[in-house]
Amino acid sequence: MMPSLRPFTRLAISLAALPAALTLVLLASGTQTWELNSYADFLRGHFSGTSLSRDGRLSLAPQVDTVFSSGQPVIWMAAQAPDGTIYAATGHRGRVYAVDAAGKSSLLFTAEQPEVFAIAVDSKGAVYAGTSPDGKVYRIVNGKAEEYFAPGARYIWSLAVGPDGALYVGTGDQGKIFRVEGPGKGELYYDTGQQHITGLAVDSQGRLLAGSGPNGILYRISARDQAFVLYDAPLPEIRSIVPMPDGTVYAAALGGSVARRAQSAAQAAQGLSSGVLPTVTTTITVEAQAGPGGEIKPPESKPQQPAAAAQGSTQSTPVAEVPGVDKSAVYRINPDNTVETLWSSKEENVYDVLPLEKQILFSTDQNGRIYGLGSDLRVTLVTETNEGETTRLLAGPHSILAATGNTGRIFRMGEKPGSTGSYEAPVHDSGTASRWGSLSWRADVPAGCSLAFRTRSGNSARPDRTWSDWSAPLTQSASSRTTSPNARYIQWKVEMAGGAAGSGSTPMLDSVTLAYLPQNSPPVVRSINVTSQAAQGAASKNSTAASPSAAYSVTVSDTADASSATSAGTPTQTLSRASAQQINITWQADDPDGDRLLYNVYFRADDQIQWMPLRTNLHDNSITFDADVLADGKYYFRVVASDREANPPATAREAQLTSPPVLIDNTPPVVSIGAVRYSAGAAHIEWEAADAASALRRCEYSLDAGEWVPVEAADGVIDSPREKFALDLKGLAAGEHLVVIRAVDSANNTGLAKIILK
Repeated sequence: MMPSLRPFTRLAISLAALPAALTLVLLASGTQTWELNSYADFLRGHFSGTSLSRDGRLSLAPQVDTVFSSGQPVIWMAAQAPDGTIYAATGHRGRVYAVDAAGKSSLLFTAEQPEVFAIAVDSKGAVYAGTSPDGKVYRIVNGKAEEYFAPGARYIWSLAVGPDGALYVGTGDQGKIFRVEGPGKGELYYDTGQQHITGLAVDSQGRLLAGSGPNGILYRISARDQAFVLYDAPLPEIRSIVPMPDGTVYAAALGGSVARRAQSAAQAAQGLSSGVLPTVTTTITVEAQAGPGGEIKPPESKPQQPAAAAQGSTQSTPVAEVPGVDKSAVYRINPDNTVETLWSSKEENVYDVLPLEKQILFSTDQNGRIYGLGSDLRVTLVTETNEGETTRLLAGPHSILAATGNTGRIFRMGEKPGSTGSYEAPVHDSGTASRWGSLSWRADVPAGCSLAFRTRSGNSARPDRTWSDWSAPLTQSASSRTTSPNARYIQWKVEMAGGAAGSGSTPMLDSVTLAYLPQNSPPVVRSINVTSQAAQGAASKNSTAASPSAAYSVTVSDTADASSATSAGTPTQTLSRASAQQINITWQADDPDGDRLLYNVYFRADDQIQWMPLRTNLHDNSITFDADVLADGKYYFRVVASDREANPPATAREAQLTSPPVLIDNTPPVVSIGAVRYSAGAAHIEWEAADAASALRRCEYSLDAGEWVPVEAADGVIDSPREKFALDLKGLAAGEHLVVIRAVDSANNTGLAKIILK
């Protein structure tokens, strides 16, 4: 009979281990290192008074001082008058401040609307402020503000003063530009067909440059209704436009800024009406419609709503940011109209561009960063203002002025490094609790300068009050032992001190390396699968065994003459047994540390206590063995995985998983014939079937080599190792009849018996 492997419940079993804790894919166990040594490495950290060069060297940043703090959430725009006075337009209370060259500030104007998005100063020192969401332009002279122009638009996004003193007004949400030559004397200058005019500037030839959204088109407008598209950017909004004397134009493009400002205006209006200052946390999208010929046209005009209605709630749709796609970029449009992408980012939004003699500065919303771009197009992180965004850059005498959002401030950045600064590295995840080793670094430290390193550790992904305090400064050497407690996460920071005041000397940090030993994590055995299969090569063996029998077969004709004259008899042909069976055990296991695993496989019979080794010291995750080596019965199989080859004995770990009970049954049932009674044309047969290892599953009979016919057990259900059966045959013809009884157990083993009825 065919030996079979049966699980306790079904043919093939698969046991999945309990869900394992989330782990990181790491290198094999042993001392590991975390190193920062490049621009991309250091850029992920937090800068305070420090700069990062294009070569990946940390140093002290230019001295940054706070010139003005508005007390408002954001400075949307800032402009500088000929006398050096800075005018700052703020939100969400619609205020304009004046800051003189000495740093003295005063409130110049408070609008009825909550936002002042745009501001400009003419050659005579007159200040123009554009308010939203009920778009109006005010002219402020000698501290007195008067309404100058009302374009009937919802938003005033941008203002620019031409060489003849005319004021250009960029609006939304109909994307129109107006030219204003005096109080109330404004006319439509150009209709872009876009929804928003997000930036305006006048080039050296007196032509107007206009940036738009939501299609990111940069126009050059030479006269009323006469425009040329300088660039159609792949990003939705042209935010900053800077024309140069030689005809070059620098532009910053991004996505979603208009939507955020519009939502801010709507929420600020609601906040003012309720007496509560809003917090802006959502964004909206804007859409344009294509008119005849493919020209982008604004939606159909609707009757202008009163200001109170304009301040109502606005339906909004979040701006979708697609990972891996550029969010912003800085472009250079050359005098021959060719375009170069100088910088782009998938993480940061760029807000302003300021060309200088030797480099281009631009600002972003990543901690209010200010970057420098050299002639070789390599980027330097000049400094972080540590505000939500740096919205505006202005050139001052021997300094740069930076206006910010999140808290509306103006900073002055000097030419020489500050006296102190610090840098916090990004948090490092070691994957498991680790023992921290030495912290080493490479740096140039001029005389009078110093570096001091500190570390802290914890078991939450972000530093919080559960983390350890910053350690005491590590000794000023090339290597220093870390004293922070063992944990999964760690962070270091460096405190820099420059030379004597005004010396301009600064330390230069090139790389930092931290060594650590992760706790060895145990392996995980995730599943075991036990199946039966035919032994390899069994088929060929069977064919070989059958061939001798075929060689002795004899065919006898109806004349009783043998086909072979040499045959002395007719041998009995023996039919070979079915293929031998094998048991195959496979398992899935892995190690969180990536260690190579070694496996031992054990077995135990149901009536045994001790586990017996089946295979040991395996690297493969499967074994196969003959089913005959195990007698009939229930067995358990256990796989033990160990990482001892990759770890010292004291720290080696192992894991194990045990299968459910597996029933092995190689023995067929025994069919015992009982009483047989005859009568005219009928027969009554009784028998019993019994199996030593498993329950019976079916019983059948065949009459005269006919089809198999199922037989019911005496108790009605075939479900026990021993069952009784009875069969009544009627309508039998005279003569002999062959009845064969077949009983099948749970392992599909078959027992047979025959009865000859005469």
